[in-house]
Amino acid sequence: MSGPDDLLAEIEALEQKLSEAKASITRRFIGQERVVDLTLSTLLCGGHGLLIGLPGLGKTRLVETLSTVMGLSGNRVQFTPDLMPADILGSEVLETASDGSRGFRFMPGPIFCQLLMADEINRASPRTQSALLQAMQERIVTVAGADRPLGKPFHVLATQNPIEQEGTYPLPEAQLDRFLLQIDVPFPTRDTERDILLATTGVEEAEVHEVFTADELVMAQTLLRRMPVGDSIVEMILDLVRIFRPTEPEATERVRQTVAWGPGPRAAQALMLAVRARALLQGRLAPNADDVLDMAQPVLSHRMALNFSARARGDSLADLISITASELNHQGAAA
Repeated sequence: MSGPDDLLAEIEALEQKLSEAKASITRRFIGQERVVDLTLSTLLCGGHGLLIGLPGLGKTRLVETLSTVMGLSGNRVQFTPDLMPADILGSEVLETASDGSRGFRFMPGPIFCQLLMADEINRASPRTQSALLQAMQERIVTVAGADRPLGKPFHVLATQNPIEQEGTYPLPEAQLDRFLLQIDVPFPTRDTERDILLATTGVEEAEVHEVFTADELVMAQTLLRRMPVGDSIVEMILDLVRIFRPTEPEATERVRQTVAWGPGPRAAQALMLAVRARALLQGRLAPNADDVLDMAQPVLSHRMALNFSARARGDSLADLISITASELNHQGAAA
């Protein structure tokens, strides 16, 4: 086990590589710095991300760029209502050899990669969506009775259109919980859109290069888990997750009147990793309270649901999380 000085040197070296990777990514995915940070955080934590945004905002471009910069083999699956599990996982086919003998051979599907883009994931049927559950949690798939390991590392970056819901199948709570972060992709600002216009309508477009290898990303994921987290931050994470469970004594009256069901223990695990990733991307050796406040919404928003009364009032989960997290932070500071 390396000592504190060695850990410090490793973290500083990783910060330099992450800075280079981010600079390379933003040459092609212009202006959306927070989206880039959250997506990089997802990979650093070893998790999966759900990108939510309207068509044309560059989600596919971002995933393709990440695949190149992070040195990962990537595949893309366009989810449609007629997509079957075998179209993703693969299947066995019967082959006849030159000597006339016959046997089954496994034909791997596109999931056998290191970075899978699941485009418009909510357009596939629940049967096909469920094919990803085992893969996202256990990094293996079972086909024809045999367990087959996936790439290492293995990440799913799924996209979803928040507006067009006709012909879609909402993701079940069990699958939503397996996404480490929900990453909202907004419209660009006017200045950003001008930069995009100039950069993408000329003869040449910006090129990116590989900064990480797959093995280096796995090492970075291990290093992130070794980063120290103070006791006060651990307690803040626990307080924040538990306060959104309407049946817990910690829940506020606002939460009891607004939330139908709250986040489970996986939310606390995700937040513990995500605050480390944010600190790392900002060049700090340990997370602080600002990291918890900033990562609360991406971690919690898809792990909670408003009740009927709150939806009828037009309440927003984002506002609820922001207000409650800020109040909790002020209470902790006062104490």
